[in-house]
Amino acid sequence: MQGDPAGREALIATEEIIVAAGFRPDFSFLREIRLSIDPWLESSGAIGPLIDPNLHSCGTVRPHGAEELAHPETDFFIAGMKSYGRAPTFLLATGHEQVRSIVAELVGDQAAARQVQLVLPETGVCRTSAIAPPATESGCCGGPPRVLAEACCARDEAVKIAGEAGCGCGATDTTPREPAETV
Repeated sequence: MQGDPAGREALIATEEIIVAAGFRPDFSFLREIRLSIDPWLESSGAIGPLIDPNLHSCGTVRPHGAEELAHPETDFFIAGMKSYGRAPTFLLATGHEQVRSIVAELVGDQAAARQVQLVLPETGVCRTSAIAPPATESGCCGGPPRVLAEACCARDEAVKIAGEAGCGCGATDTTPREPAETV
């Protein structure tokens, strides 16, 4: 059975189904290096919770850079698609910001490396109604969170900073709320 956009089900006759359900990064050539790898996603260890596809779409992953991509091996980083392991939420613009942050770290500009800023355009490819409520003027739920790693989006972050439980992304509550001020 397959559903169409109007919610009707249809039976499709088929003889064969081929499933391409992901991939695994090859770390075999890095066996002599001290790595921190998320055990589930096989991503760089510190970004695993930030990119978990069970919690985030590509539009709700907060900006990250050298600090989150560093490994125990001195001056060693994994950037780009390989840094996301098996998570399908990687965007090319994210990789550009990762590399900019890593280069700043390697040349000794820690302030620039920590000041990670990434504003993704609202394209619609980052969300579905199953993941997040409809976009507001400022992007998918206001875009990614800026401070709280446990927040799923900017709207959720603002509500949590204001002392509430969360914004309800993915639930039926899509009532717009005013964001709290952040420091």
